[in-house]
Amino acid sequence: MAAAQSLSNPSSTTSLISQSRNQSKPTSPPSFLKPHSLQSPWLGFKISFQPSKTRPYLPNQRPITATISLSLPTSKTDRVASAGKVPKWSRRAIKSFAMAELEARKLKYPTTGTESLLMGILIEGTNLAAKFLRANGITLFKVRDETVKLLGKGDMFFFSPEHPPLTEDAQRALDWAVDEKLKSGGDGEITTTHLLLGIWSEVKSPGHKIMAALGFNDAKSKELTSMSSEPESVDG
Repeated sequence: MAAAQSLSNPSSTTSLISQSRNQSKPTSPPSFLKPHSLQSPWLGFKISFQPSKTRPYLPNQRPITATISLSLPTSKTDRVASAGKVPKWSRRAIKSFAMAELEARKLKYPTTGTESLLMGILIEGTNLAAKFLRANGITLFKVRDETVKLLGKGDMFFFSPEHPPLTEDAQRALDWAVDEKLKSGGDGEITTTHLLLGIWSEVKSPGHKIMAALGFNDAKSKELTSMSSEPESVDG
């Protein structure tokens, strides 16, 4: 009976159709999800804000792992290769070099110099060269202070590269370490002692000047060489 009345009344039929159409339309998003715009008449530009899409939560997502391999730069490749056997750097020497790069970045220096290599040896801390330096009153904090006095502070707004390149003095110090190992012959690795004595061999380098200012001299250099050559000494 009600159906017959609704069919006989055209106005009620029209209202029912309009109601069904309104129900089928998708609801508009909330106001906080709509894009907004901000216009500044003083600055003369318009900024639009668009809500970003939310990323789904993935409970079973596998963690990302990475492997980092550190190595010292090669030096004088042709001459070393002609020697027949390429010497390897010790684990502590490689870590000292990595710490030297990090220290150069902390000080916001564009390069890795002999002063950074010296600080890297002290930061590693467990090697024979670092122990010898500390026993003679040469600590990381003193070296860092002398470095700032000699070279100054880096620019606050300067960003060092991820791997600051070696200075010429630092490269020659590494070459000296390789040469000394080749001259000594026999098996074994290039140690932090070779690296420290290589820094000392560069007389005009900042690292040499800092070591000299803190009391290191040729007599101590010979003493360290003698200690590292002893059979019972553990160098690295």
